[in-house]
Amino acid sequence: MEDHGMKKNQIYVKCGTDYKEMTKELLRESGLEQLIGDRKKLIGIKPNLVSGSEASWGATTHPEIVSGIIEYLKERGFSHMAMLEGSWVGDRTAEVAELCGYHALSREYGVPFWDMQKDKSFARDCRGMKLNLCRSVEKIDYLINVPVLKGHCQTKITCALKNMKGLIPNSEKRRFHSMGLHKPIAHLNAGIHQDFIVVDNICGDLDFEDGGHPVVMNRILTGRDPVLMDAYVCHMMHYEVSEVPYVTLAESLGVGCADLSRADIRVCGEDGGRAVPKSRKVVELMDAVEEVESCSACYGYLIPALDMLKQEGLLDRLGTKISIGQGFRGKTGELGIGHCTRNFRCHLEGCPPMEGEIYSFLRNYIEENAGS
Repeated sequence: MEDHGMKKNQIYVKCGTDYKEMTKELLRESGLEQLIGDRKKLIGIKPNLVSGSEASWGATTHPEIVSGIIEYLKERGFSHMAMLEGSWVGDRTAEVAELCGYHALSREYGVPFWDMQKDKSFARDCRGMKLNLCRSVEKIDYLINVPVLKGHCQTKITCALKNMKGLIPNSEKRRFHSMGLHKPIAHLNAGIHQDFIVVDNICGDLDFEDGGHPVVMNRILTGRDPVLMDAYVCHMMHYEVSEVPYVTLAESLGVGCADLSRADIRVCGEDGGRAVPKSRKVVELMDAVEEVESCSACYGYLIPALDMLKQEGLLDRLGTKISIGQGFRGKTGELGIGHCTRNFRCHLEGCPPMEGEIYSFLRNYIEENAGS
């Protein structure tokens, strides 16, 4: 197995609670050393640091996993590496990296952390769609993607393919939403090749990209094909692959294979872990929203606020739809969230407004318009 490294159709799975050692053992089993080969390559490690919450909250990559990757590589003579990431539009990467322990990792191991929100950008033809990418992408010889397996309030799941969105500038992230997310995500992965994937399935939130409702699974997965990995994640989270269009779109662009019948799933050790519970909380809350081209941060803060209102029995008293997204710029209406709805009769300013602000604003609106 270690002579040549894992094959493209293989996914390895390991469970446990010593996340750093689990990672190192999985990388040994996967033969990552052989897959990389040349010790002179610059290895990029791309975690998910979407927003300012610790990994236990269910949104960001556990630093212990990245620590395991770095130690595994250093122990085998790889010395050229960098961590790189850009948080979503609502947060500053530098602050998120500090809070989540990545600046500490950088100091401990002497591995630089590159802030993609401060990076320059360039245009690349991503198989028929021109996209702006962060300039540092060109420097990387071998890219290790370290996404969190979790739900997403707009795309249902987020894992290997969508995690590449952290390697584009903020202006392009906004444009992705105006294009409907799925198609540009697929083309982005045709333009940025990820070589190896280490999936954090320790405690991802099954509904919200921003976390808040972690579901403990204590599992890590490795693979080489991001399309196959995301197809497997769809299966784990009880979705049909067709329900997450960017997966099959990426397959059609030649990024990978979405046919799970061709997958070789290998459990390393005796325990493959428990099944991921089925969760459809977002679907239940979406009926209250009219969303057109909203950014992840804005929509991501709205949905948990709605969940709080629902838990308090207030959401059912909301007598109108909540409008959100770039599609409402210049338009009028009754109730809107974010700067794009500034012409609405009642709107909450912000780009994006925070979860607590949205909750308070909507609670007050309900009480004023529906009676206490």
